[in-house]
Amino acid sequence: MTQQYAERATAAAPTGARNADLRDLVAILEDQNRRKLDVVASASALSFRDGNVQVEGVERQITEHGVTDADGTYRPTVVADEGIADKLKIPTSYLRRMRAENVPLLDENVNSWLRQDPERRFMLRTFRGDGAPGMAPTEGVARALMSDSYKLMDNFDILLAALDGVKESGHPTAVTGCDLTDRRMYVRVESEAVALMAPELLSGYRSPFDGRSGQELPLISAGFVITNSEVGSGAWSITPRAVIQVCRNGLTMPQDIMRAVHIGAKHDEGVVSWSETTERKELELITAKTADAVRTFLSRDYVEAKVREIQAAAGKTVAEPTKTIEHVTKTLKIGNEAKDTILSHFVRGGQMTAGGVMQAVTSTAQTLTDADQAAALEALALPALAAAAAHG
Repeated sequence: MTQQYAERATAAAPTGARNADLRDLVAILEDQNRRKLDVVASASALSFRDGNVQVEGVERQITEHGVTDADGTYRPTVVADEGIADKLKIPTSYLRRMRAENVPLLDENVNSWLRQDPERRFMLRTFRGDGAPGMAPTEGVARALMSDSYKLMDNFDILLAALDGVKESGHPTAVTGCDLTDRRMYVRVESEAVALMAPELLSGYRSPFDGRSGQELPLISAGFVITNSEVGSGAWSITPRAVIQVCRNGLTMPQDIMRAVHIGAKHDEGVVSWSETTERKELELITAKTADAVRTFLSRDYVEAKVREIQAAAGKTVAEPTKTIEHVTKTLKIGNEAKDTILSHFVRGGQMTAGGVMQAVTSTAQTLTDADQAAALEALALPALAAAAAHG
């Protein structure tokens, strides 16, 4: 998050977490659910004023719980600004510059493009500012501007449905860490029963964190990561993930991902509310898919096959570490700061092979405070292995 956005954040803004436990994640998601307000509005009901989203003229929703009024002021997050730029075809870098240097020009640009097609409809995802479900927000948070056909699959519901699927699979597992950002939720799960000895893969390797060797603990455990985005930054997915026990490096395997894209029918205009029947059917499907994924990803045959694939490339010697790391990071578009850490971890890891490059990428991911960046870097571990092995 840039400084300008950090300074605009308040207690009403989305709350994130890095390496939280499951109980803490659930508490955050429950609080967010209490403050969520989603509305489908035409462009004529939306405007920018002082860099904030103004909603005016949206019909109130009357239910047994009271009256919900969506009209009000909402401060955009970084993600919301990106959505606004995308939907209105304003270059993102230009929108960021206007926000930083000329907010009146930002208002003028956004309002001008909204007026071009006043009947066009969007979904605006927000958090109420005061947290009271039947009251208009004094100043809330605009989380995302999206298509009016975006299918709502929220983190809390996804989490509960997926954990039900894990339970139905019959595999003993544990949630070992959770991340929550403005973009995504990540829940890492490991098997308590599927752990393989991998002495060949870990030969000569030392943890860059505490110096323990792979010979001392040559175990790889099976697992997966549950991911979801409420704001259009990725589908609900379950991705297999192995964990190197000596250093806790995670190896995600995106090629085998199970995912569901958030595309549905167009919503009616006004405050969005799913029927209980529709929501129940969606979540039952997620539970069933999760159970199937767990049975696949936590099978010993699956994990053994993946370890064999990794070992085939991991033993390739790296004769010139600096040049190899330079090649790998350039090929995979990894930034200079991460590149320097990867090189440092490679040297400290002591495994002068393509497998050592892979380990350095995953251990570097553990050091990143930004959960989205950490997940993206961890997902590059196997491509890094392939690039290092091919480079020689």
